[in-house]
Amino acid sequence: MNLDFKIKNLLLICLIFLGVFNQYYSQIQSDFKTGADQPELYLPLLKGKTVGVVTNQTGLMSDKTHVVDFLVKNNIKVKAIFAPEHGFRGDADAGAKVKNGVDVKTGIPIVSLYASNKKPKPEQLKDIDIVVFDIQDVGVRFYTYISTLSYLMEAGAENNVEIMVFDRPNPHDGYTDGPVLKKKWSSFVGMHEVPVVYGLTIGEYGKMVNGEKWLKNGVQAKYTLIPMKNYHKKQRYAMSDRPSPNLPNDKSINLYPSLCFFEGTQVSVGRGTDLPFQVYGSPWTQSLPYQFTPRPNFGAKDPFLNGKLCYGENLSNYPGDLRELNLEWVIKAYKAYKNPQQDFFLKNLWFDTLAGTDELRKQIIAGKSIPEIKSSWKKDLENFEKIRTRYVIYKD
Repeated sequence: MNLDFKIKNLLLICLIFLGVFNQYYSQIQSDFKTGADQPELYLPLLKGKTVGVVTNQTGLMSDKTHVVDFLVKNNIKVKAIFAPEHGFRGDADAGAKVKNGVDVKTGIPIVSLYASNKKPKPEQLKDIDIVVFDIQDVGVRFYTYISTLSYLMEAGAENNVEIMVFDRPNPHDGYTDGPVLKKKWSSFVGMHEVPVVYGLTIGEYGKMVNGEKWLKNGVQAKYTLIPMKNYHKKQRYAMSDRPSPNLPNDKSINLYPSLCFFEGTQVSVGRGTDLPFQVYGSPWTQSLPYQFTPRPNFGAKDPFLNGKLCYGENLSNYPGDLRELNLEWVIKAYKAYKNPQQDFFLKNLWFDTLAGTDELRKQIIAGKSIPEIKSSWKKDLENFEKIRTRYVIYKD
């Protein structure tokens, strides 16, 4: 009886603690606000200015009002909407040309910042005083919205246009991992010498790019950050909308840094299925257990390996929140790959471009172990961390 009494008391204490924790956590979550949801911080700064807005379907406030509609409703003069990869409404395929046009709802001209026009031209910024940037990023170097922000800041510095960032959560915040980009591999999927996962919100990232003078010719933009309220780097927050067509849910976003390397190989990451960035496979990895066939769909009009039966793995039920780069899958696929006609890695070296170095590909070919590969990143990550910590503004 005495033991039963102690167990019951212990259970009661645990339940009380759990209740207090849940209440505390709910309180934090309810007090959290994105930059966009604090108009008292930015409307006074925009009044009387001519404004451009870089945004897409994720530029939503907590009541689902789009930030462009909110600005117009509050008599802010919005002259142009600048659309990044995937377009203003976020429905274009990865890499697809995004066209200029007019927003049907507001009549505001839309200027594409993708394909051949990644950096706003002087004539596109003419008579604009300030450009607001409000996009949900995913915190991974090869996800192109940070490159769009960098080009925007560069154009702003060169044309005396202020840049204002409404900050949003980073679903890969609170840790850094992966190879640090080598300068010779700079591209639109990696402009700066940062690791694959860099542990900064997009607002902090912009501060770093500006502060380190990483923009062309060392120019610096007039940069205003509208920070989030009650944001903690190691917590995870719901996304306002899918950041792009093939990242439909939290699991795909969580697996994205690890699985995107497959884009530089003969292996599909599930574009053209119901589980993009949650499965991987190819016709030449037949020893792997899961089967799928890519078909054209909303997120991929002509998916890689379209119509071909692929063998791989389904990671959609992978447990927990992955907070490191997982190399297990790409190495497993490399070892299982059997195709005498084509190498595992694409000849255009896209794998190296994504990795920001050719070392990772060479390490995989050489049969290096995961601990050996990760230890080779250690010094560069430590050096990056010295830079990163200078620009952290939220609890880490």
